[in-house]
Amino acid sequence: MDLSAIPHTPGVYLMRDRNANILYVGKARDLAKRVGSYFAVSRDHSAKIAALVASIHHVDYLPAASEREALIMEQSIIRRLQPYFNTMWKDDKSYPYLKLTWKEDFPRLFLTRRVVKDGSKYFGPYPNVGQVRRLLRYLWKQHLFPLRPCRYDFSEKHPLPMEKVKDCLYYHTKECPAPCVQRISKDDYRNLAREAELFLRGNFKPLIDTWQKEMKEASAAQNYERAGQLRDNLAALQHMEERVTVRQIDLSDVLDRVDRSRAITDLQKALDLKRPPIRIECFDISHIQGVETVASMVAFERGEPKKDDYRKFKIKTVRGIDDFASMAEVVGRRYRRLHAEKSVLPDLVLIDGGKGQLSAAYAVLSTILGKASPPVASLAKQDEELFLPQKSQSIRLPKDSPALHLVQRVRDEAHRFAITFHRQRRAKRLLA
Repeated sequence: MDLSAIPHTPGVYLMRDRNANILYVGKARDLAKRVGSYFAVSRDHSAKIAALVASIHHVDYLPAASEREALIMEQSIIRRLQPYFNTMWKDDKSYPYLKLTWKEDFPRLFLTRRVVKDGSKYFGPYPNVGQVRRLLRYLWKQHLFPLRPCRYDFSEKHPLPMEKVKDCLYYHTKECPAPCVQRISKDDYRNLAREAELFLRGNFKPLIDTWQKEMKEASAAQNYERAGQLRDNLAALQHMEERVTVRQIDLSDVLDRVDRSRAITDLQKALDLKRPPIRIECFDISHIQGVETVASMVAFERGEPKKDDYRKFKIKTVRGIDDFASMAEVVGRRYRRLHAEKSVLPDLVLIDGGKGQLSAAYAVLSTILGKASPPVASLAKQDEELFLPQKSQSIRLPKDSPALHLVQRVRDEAHRFAITFHRQRRAKRLLA
């Protein structure tokens, strides 16, 4: 990792994950030394710091004129952004850790709120207990590291009495490797425990392989919601295998990214979506009196345009002026193709138009994808109203709403892209 670009001056540093979410904000008298200390090979980090370092993918920094200025900047950014680890560490005594009882012949893995020097290995703390429990349950059931769930006290020399084993459901279903009756050797079992430790320290390769396979199977089975969840899980894990990048930023960069994140969250609430609309695909129709009718599709991810995924459409089946039929055609062509390719669907389909365009798009999506269809909404330009399928009342967001600004930006980009393509087609026709 090259940290040579970081200056030996006072300043503030921001640790980000793979998706550019800000994890932690700190100040330093010497930025280069402070940031470097996180990644020193010889450094024996606490469990808290280890959890942070394992999640870092980007390091941004803001030079300051003095330590006092750095302090003021740090406090201002933390107050505005409420970074994950800054917030968590204020009261981390209330959060549990994962404990791997390494000194036992057959280690156990479980949640605890007490960290003691007993030879065990601790990971955490974790603020979202429910998510950690679900992840552990999933990994255990998938036999990626099925450590024993019981609390029985036994060892290699002193196995568990058979009368106790007979009462164990996991023994009979073979969900547990049953070291209590030596169904698995001590060495093999400890290898499972070692794999669990590697995973908790960030070695995600086995899990990534499994989730990639499951994502393909979910897409093939048209379970697009599950495929989307696995896509997000993979994105969260794969950052562990990538190098950390470093750059100098302006404070405005930080605030812009936070605003985009808030816009996505606000839009999810406004439309009552099950998932945050990380990826939005938006469609627009363009023509002049029904001549050279074309359509555009633009894609936004995390509030930013993803231009490599933009698409242009020439209308093939509609004659004259019929925006509803044209919208149905292009939406149908787009999602029939994704369905055939078993590709992951967007989190939200946005239509430029009112109820008519929305109804046309919703009908064709329902026909092609059924219950697997992604949420769809339309934005009518006249009053900037949002419409949802089968709902008579429109949604009017406040003019200063981040969610409204996001959908307007996406809609305007789709409109610009469609008009540009239409003009190109007209010019080509005139020159022919």
